Amino acid sequence: MSVITRFAPSPTGYLHIGGARTALFNYLFARHNRGKFLLRIEDTDEKRSTTEAIDAILQGLDWLGLKHDGNFVLQSKNFLRHQEIAKKLLEKNQAYLCYVSAEELVCMREFAEKKGEVFRFRSPWRDKVMSQSSSVKPVIRIKAPLEGESVINDLVQGEVRVKNSELDDLVILRGDGIPTYMLAVVVDDHDMEITHVIRGDDHLTNAFRQKIIYEAMGWKNPEFAHIPLIHGSDGTKMSKRHGAISVIEYKNMGYLPEAMRNYLLRLGWSHGDAEIISDAQAIEWFGLEKVGKSPSRFDFAKLKSLNKHYIRGKSEEELLNYLNYQLVQKTKFLRALKFLKERAELLTDLEKWLETYHDDFRGEFDEADKKIIAEKKSLIGDLRVIFNDLEDWSHDGIKNSLNDFANFRGLKIKDFGPVLRLILTFSSSSAGGIFDVIEILGKHEVLARINFALENC
Repeated sequence: MSVITRFAPSPTGYLHIGGARTALFNYLFARHNRGKFLLRIEDTDEKRSTTEAIDAILQGLDWLGLKHDGNFVLQSKNFLRHQEIAKKLLEKNQAYLCYVSAEELVCMREFAEKKGEVFRFRSPWRDKVMSQSSSVKPVIRIKAPLEGESVINDLVQGEVRVKNSELDDLVILRGDGIPTYMLAVVVDDHDMEITHVIRGDDHLTNAFRQKIIYEAMGWKNPEFAHIPLIHGSDGTKMSKRHGAISVIEYKNMGYLPEAMRNYLLRLGWSHGDAEIISDAQAIEWFGLEKVGKSPSRFDFAKLKSLNKHYIRGKSEEELLNYLNYQLVQKTKFLRALKFLKERAELLTDLEKWLETYHDDFRGEFDEADKKIIAEKKSLIGDLRVIFNDLEDWSHDGIKNSLNDFANFRGLKIKDFGPVLRLILTFSSSSAGGIFDVIEILGKHEVLARINFALENC
């Protein structure tokens, strides 16, 4: 049997972290088993579904590098098929027309709440036939089993049992003829020949409801695997402050897709003590038996640490392509990236630091900076002379010249290195050794920035 998985998001918002991990697990399971990974957009909620959300989902998956097989499916295109199955279930006496109005349902629910009972709907129309016309457009409900229990052998959660008395006769076709999510999911998964449904464990109760439809149609159930949700760092439900934002936002924040893939993989799945896992290793090692049953906690520090690792592993050319820099000063930027990438946690760090190396870049000095520079104006003036006369503008040439200057003045590099860094980069904490910074900026720019500092401080 060929494995076929699917990722089936609703286009009512962006692709968030939880959805991205679900997509990744489906992708890896399919690739590990040399099967197919399909994409279905579940746009049954016409009021909330938007083309913008569909685009955001596709962009997010594309950035993550999770390529699906074939064209993606729009669930709304299958409405006629869903209606056909609803009618078949009626014909098989596995479903029925229910004429209970929305107002009656509200009253029943309120009555149960007043009695302190969990509301479970039992329709009086389950075994009735309408004998006269009604102003209520009937819905079609599936007939849930009334006795015994249902069992699902979940590939993550293990054996899960539910008493059938706890299952409602759920609506599969609304009064306006629109199929419900529960029916559409089952029909589409069956028609797409999905073998494994891998999704968040908030869908576990849905699996029992969907199982009723599978069995009523005489269809084989797929294998279910319900993975625990991702929580915030404090163990509470994920929110924006925890990182529950669009996957594309992470791209804009400066994260690399391979770092995000590696991090999401380790959220709830493990392979021994391995932390850094390549794409090839992920495909080779992935299995649902290694998925934990407890919720994972999202940790920005760990994600940043992984991102730093992957930035350091990139060539300077690759990083420059990510940053979309103009190539006018390409050579200078490539040289700067060689040491800047050793410290960067985010691509945006590199972007900010590289700005300093633009010719004619001029930052601002705050009052504290101006005071530091003013106190060393005489020394800075002498350094300007040294740089002006220096002919060997190489790393070693600059280093030897500044060491000679320091020895002659009875100083050490640390006595003027910090103020020189401040003048040249407009920051006291810029990346890179001071000799590298000076060499890459070049004589003209170094002298121009020293003059700028002396004139403005």
